[in-house]
Amino acid sequence: MSVKNPSPSLYNEDLAPAEERKWGAFSIFNVWTSDVHSLWGYYLAASLFLLCGSFVNFVIAIGIGSLVIFLLMSLVGNAGVRTGVPFPVLARASFGTFGANVPALVRAVVACFWYGAQTAAASGAIVALLIRNESLLAFHQNSHLLGHSTLEVICYVIVWALQLLIIQRGMETVRKFQDWAGPAVWIMMLILAVYLVVKSGTFSFGSEIPRDVLIEKTKDAGVPGEPGSFAALAAVAATWITYFAALYLNFCDFSRYATSEKALRKGNLWGLPINLLAFCLVAGVTTTAAFTVYGEVLLHPEMISAKFDSWFLALLAALTFAIATLGINVVANFVSPAFDFANVFPRQINFKRGGYIAALIALVLYPFAPWETGAAHFVNFIGSTMGPIFGIMMVDYYLIRKSQLNVEALYHENGEFRFQNGWHGSAFIAFAVGALFSSILPTFTSILPAWWGTYGWFFGVGIGGAIYFVLRMGARRNPAFAS
Repeated sequence: MSVKNPSPSLYNEDLAPAEERKWGAFSIFNVWTSDVHSLWGYYLAASLFLLCGSFVNFVIAIGIGSLVIFLLMSLVGNAGVRTGVPFPVLARASFGTFGANVPALVRAVVACFWYGAQTAAASGAIVALLIRNESLLAFHQNSHLLGHSTLEVICYVIVWALQLLIIQRGMETVRKFQDWAGPAVWIMMLILAVYLVVKSGTFSFGSEIPRDVLIEKTKDAGVPGEPGSFAALAAVAATWITYFAALYLNFCDFSRYATSEKALRKGNLWGLPINLLAFCLVAGVTTTAAFTVYGEVLLHPEMISAKFDSWFLALLAALTFAIATLGINVVANFVSPAFDFANVFPRQINFKRGGYIAALIALVLYPFAPWETGAAHFVNFIGSTMGPIFGIMMVDYYLIRKSQLNVEALYHENGEFRFQNGWHGSAFIAFAVGALFSSILPTFTSILPAWWGTYGWFFGVGIGGAIYFVLRMGARRNPAFAS
């Protein structure tokens, strides 16, 4: 749809409702292959596999978690298809036309941090391959720049620049990149698994890893109970669901380009519960086989590929893992801040400029490598506040508005979503209380039980959404207290 006479402070072509919709089920499916099939995604899946303790437990915990992810992504995805707007614009309906900049910047801060972390992971896979050469190994060990080896800096900058080439032509280029990168990663994952299974001479889902090794490897995971216990399985499912917290907010950045809700549903079905479970099983098989072959638990795939006898296979693995990590960076950490920064200053910043800002921040962060320090806890703290935001937005769209939204009013300063000068008090009260219980209390105090932090995102969604609903219903019954 076209917007008539939009306010310049709320509108540009990139933020406008999507008119060209070419993303079919296959492209939606590959949003998820790009998001999950990365070095960090593999590491998480392999770690959760150890916590489950057995194949059956793993299928149950990951299976339940993946179904929940599918349902949640369908909620926000359908909103994107129906309205055609990106996340920060959709947030205006609940937070106000200008108040929406707050949740947008929260999402952007997390994305910029992980943009740098994922770029570092991708470049690390290339470094692991290159140092198989003795001359490059010596260069890596003896030459340093900006707090890293010079080889690491060179690889980081190259990978960083490659991502800009992918994104500079807009969302249609993102779709095309994902449509070939997603299947390529799956093929490499299967090659890796088959190679190790053949080399180990056995096919197993964890029985070769002794229980004392499982306990030793998971003792610092912050999860109550031993591997395989009910507490551990519940934590695995919760962690798997929370891993996607950022994309619950901005999946509409992609679904707005879907050809239909049917295409979205089909792509989500194959890309989430089916693909997620299959990917995690491959990670479990690979981890077990690698233990049999090398006698140690290797949770990072680049550590496994670095041990390959075949240089060609190691090269193929390194390049594929790097491409996979570029995929998740584009999906989760480039597109979102591009729209988020554009939403704050739409007259000055478009989609490309917003993405360049995110990339520049990641480049500036690299010498400090905050993802290797305690700063990760700060970002996780900020990230946990995304729970209340998601709860508020979904309650507003589905329970308050019954999926009926005046899209054109989202682009008018003095329209339906102005509230108090562009800020919606009810949303920010709910956000503050939800964040208190999802992140502030579990992070900075010991008032809540130790297990609370594992489920903090869920508490944020429930508390934030419930308070928003009560305040909105109260305002409807008594307009004098509307906010």
